[in-house]
Amino acid sequence: MRYMLLIYVNEVAMAAAPTDKTYEISAAYGAYTDALKKSGAWLAGDRLKPTQAATSVRMANGKTNVLDGPYADTKEQLAGFYMIEAEDADAAIAWAARCPAASAGTVELRPIWEQTM
Repeated sequence: MRYMLLIYVNEVAMAAAPTDKTYEISAAYGAYTDALKKSGAWLAGDRLKPTQAATSVRMANGKTNVLDGPYADTKEQLAGFYMIEAEDADAAIAWAARCPAASAGTVELRPIWEQTM
């Protein structure tokens, strides 16, 4: 089954992190990504640009509304994602727990609703 790991972190704290901490975090994500790939669980993943680069699109009364930035003001922002293949929810949770963001932010784990067409 496929799962999406949504990585939430505090952008302000990440931007203020000292250079050595930034390298440490980057190395941890590199090792995590390598482990996912070597196991065969990795399907896709990437880092997202900060929320200042986000655009929110909504339809209201038949009109398209385009807003700069994210929709919600939260303490943590969506910073990246991994799409993985896991045997079951327990295996996916184990991968989510190993993600570096689990110790510094939040990893939201969601099963992907498989579409049949």
